Amino acid sequence: MIALNRPKRKFEVGQLVKHRRYGYRGVVVAFDQTCRAPEDWYRSNRTQPDRNQPWYHVLVDQSDTVTYAAQSSLLADDDVAEVDHPLTEMFFNDFVEGRYVRNDRPWTSW
Repeated sequence: MIALNRPKRKFEVGQLVKHRRYGYRGVVVAFDQTCRAPEDWYRSNRTQPDRNQPWYHVLVDQSDTVTYAAQSSLLADDDVAEVDHPLTEMFFNDFVEGRYVRNDRPWTSW
């Protein structure tokens, strides 16, 4: 079996993150080991980060937006305030010490 040199996942579901370029903060609700977005979506992305790295579905604070961001585009968020997003109660049971506790409701994408 051939080992793939994929970066290890840096962020966990429920962790608060911040986008390096756009500055928005949010919470990771799900992740993919590599980019699973359709090719046309990926080509329309201005920055086109490497597809062969973890990608995260992020509920964006103070909006109803869900983004799909490459690991290289995210940083851990030092702000431990809760995220204001309409889906947090649907996918998380609690918020404890700056981290959300995920329930077992499945995340569907693409």
